[in-house]
Amino acid sequence: MERTSIQYQTYVQILKEELVPAMGCTEPIALAYCAAKAREVLGVLPERCVVEASGNIVKNVKSVIVPNTGGLKGIEAAAAAGVVAGDAGRVLEVIAGVTEEQKVRIKEYMEKAQIQVKPLETDEILDMIVTLYGGDSYAKVRIANYHTNIVLIEKDGEKLYEVGVMATDEAQMADRSLLNVKDIYDFAKTVDLEDVREMIGRQIEYNSAISREGLEHDWGANIGSVLLKAYGDDIRVRARAVAAAGSDARMSGCEMPVIINSGSGNQGMTASLPVIEYAKELKASEEEMYRALVLSNLMTIHQKTGIGRLSAYCGAISAGCGAGCGIAYLLGGDYKTIAHTLVNALAIVSGIICDGAKPSCAGKIAAAVDAGILGYQMYINGQQFKGGDGIISKGVENTIRNIGRLSKEGMKETDKEIIQIMTDC
Repeated sequence: MERTSIQYQTYVQILKEELVPAMGCTEPIALAYCAAKAREVLGVLPERCVVEASGNIVKNVKSVIVPNTGGLKGIEAAAAAGVVAGDAGRVLEVIAGVTEEQKVRIKEYMEKAQIQVKPLETDEILDMIVTLYGGDSYAKVRIANYHTNIVLIEKDGEKLYEVGVMATDEAQMADRSLLNVKDIYDFAKTVDLEDVREMIGRQIEYNSAISREGLEHDWGANIGSVLLKAYGDDIRVRARAVAAAGSDARMSGCEMPVIINSGSGNQGMTASLPVIEYAKELKASEEEMYRALVLSNLMTIHQKTGIGRLSAYCGAISAGCGAGCGIAYLLGGDYKTIAHTLVNALAIVSGIICDGAKPSCAGKIAAAVDAGILGYQMYINGQQFKGGDGIISKGVENTIRNIGRLSKEGMKETDKEIIQIMTDC
């Protein structure tokens, strides 16, 4: 692919937009960011806080520990952390700089202040409004459509900032409709590494560090450690374990940042860590590893484009299948091999539900990576799932579209039922 082409520049920009650092699961962090911005606008510590959240925000914040809070969990903790100790200027690292003293103040604030959580009736999957009340003043901030997208800032009846949920920064983001498997493969093979070195290098550094933490210490259900203990240290086991271990730590409040993909830390770790582990095993050059990671990340983003940031479909599946493609690339796979790897993997694990961020995400990640590897092994052993096998259609792009349709349209009622079940628990 020519470096000067629009498509080349678009692919580089997509990676820049997606591979960004975040500390903690992105939904509670987005909520903390929203609350921190509202506190900044209000100018005083509020006595009362009202959080309105769409069902998918509730689903993804309810069961996850908010980092830098001393083990506090849920919507109230995320909002309190943003109000008391958040730095809105750091966006998805909004509570990365919380001190020990501030952790104590967050807990005290939760005990003293009125924090009310309400369901938000909205057409947006990702939607939240934080309204803070202090003295005779109030401040309101709304984030919608994606995790950092502020669409409303209001204080004491005056709208300081307001845009439509699509008439915002995301409307100016790089055109993801230009993504397709063939061109992703060509881009990965030909990209000037200097154009991606900083973002891919940072992904390797950050995500490897939290994976090591997950393996070496007691986090969540310790899925990464369990895999190694139960199945040994074969590369196919290690590839699953390193990704699961990162999630073990992140879902249980580890205060280390990760590089996300498609708005998700779990997806960022799943798309990268198995590929990094295979590159080490194969003694691949740095260049080969970087190119495989470019391919894995873009394949994940391509699948997620039709699904959306949040849905009833587990995003780790997209990333695990993307990782399978990156591994296939490292093992010498051509475009045809990678396309079949993806289709085979999707045929195996598509449809696994997302029931929020929590320790069991690590188990789903392990299953997704396993499917990605099996998808490759099937193809090199002369086996494949063909068009007409369930939701698989002839042609990899058609299958990807089917998955997007299944996730975005077909699983709408499933999503509502999941949220209802979680709310009733």
